[in-house]
Amino acid sequence: MLEAHLDQIKAHADPGRAGQMAAYHKADRTYLGVPNPMLNELTKAWRQELGVPERVELADALWKTDIHEARVAAAKLLTQARIGPDDAAWELLQSWLPDFDGWAVADHACMAMQKRLVADPARLDDVEGWTRSDHMWTRRAVLVATLPWTKQNHPKPEDLERRDRILGWAASYVADRDWFIQKAIAWWLRDLSKHDPARTRAFLETHGDAMKPFARKEAAKYLKYQLE
Repeated sequence: MLEAHLDQIKAHADPGRAGQMAAYHKADRTYLGVPNPMLNELTKAWRQELGVPERVELADALWKTDIHEARVAAAKLLTQARIGPDDAAWELLQSWLPDFDGWAVADHACMAMQKRLVADPARLDDVEGWTRSDHMWTRRAVLVATLPWTKQNHPKPEDLERRDRILGWAASYVADRDWFIQKAIAWWLRDLSKHDPARTRAFLETHGDAMKPFARKEAAKYLKYQLE
């Protein structure tokens, strides 16, 4: 099954584009130069053709090739609101965390994680464990994978509790000076500010001075005032 699907990706390879992608992403792996819109088309068709177990099996095999486009396709195979049962998909997604080594592939995988977390918010207990990882990309995934809790205009009480729980994790990251961690905090707060400015202001008033200036500024981008 892997070779047939991998051949479909390779059919759209562009060596010139592949070189540009390798230089841009800097992660040491094979690049084929296939654009994301084409991967969207391919994986959409595969999701329609394959049952959930086959999809999980294919995603696992694609990820293990360590080809950039194959890993992106693997994530896209699992980026769907309704997958049932989805325990195997969630376990596979978590197994990829140690392999994260750049924002592009990690963000595609985190988009799939977002769907699985919304489907079963009890999985936030798993995510809490990621906050204690020694691996920066795993810690960053905590905030990227939980972005759906920034976007609710009328959250239920339990979702407000989850929002506050995630903000607590973000607060624990403030002392981390890594650019990607600071950027992730800012991203979460910036998105939250569109739907819950009060919580965003409260976070920044408490923790803003300890954030890097660029992150503090980005977090406050959509608020009615900018923190000095």
